[in-house]
Amino acid sequence: METSLRWTSADLALMPDDGKRYEIVDGELFVSRQPDWHHQLVSGRVFTILDSWSLKTGDGSTSLAPGIIFSDDNDVAPDVVWASSRRLREGLDADGHLHVPPELVVEILSPGSRNEQRDREAKLKLYSRRGVEEYWIVDWRTQTFWIYRRDAGALRLVRSLSGGDVLESPNLPGLAIPLARIFTGLPRQT
Repeated sequence: METSLRWTSADLALMPDDGKRYEIVDGELFVSRQPDWHHQLVSGRVFTILDSWSLKTGDGSTSLAPGIIFSDDNDVAPDVVWASSRRLREGLDADGHLHVPPELVVEILSPGSRNEQRDREAKLKLYSRRGVEEYWIVDWRTQTFWIYRRDAGALRLVRSLSGGDVLESPNLPGLAIPLARIFTGLPRQT
């Protein structure tokens, strides 16, 4: 009888503090290097716009790379998260980790097929199962946003945006993000 190793949150606590990002999705360990300059620039810009909107509306909070612990074998750190005040009250523990699905998760793609598979497949399925309302996948190299929204109990791709498009969301009333603002000054790669 073959058994497979399932990683847990307890295993993450034992990982070295070496600048790498360790995440667990469905018991599988994903390790990635520290994000590069462009990745972090895009992440910071998305955070700044969401945080400004959030402060203006008073509806919730935005965070950079927070720990979200859905279960012992689903422990992730998305690039940007927005959660309503209600969900934060319900699911933020004393250590500052979220244990309920936030309304919005944003992942900036890191280079490498394994990293893309993690964000486009493993995390998409996880966020879908766990009740995230909206999921944005961002590729700064092609300057594209893929927008997934909850429909009939699952996250489904509703739109891909690029260039001069403006991102708006029914889940974040009044938010309008001109994508050119996110990608200004970044080299476009195809």
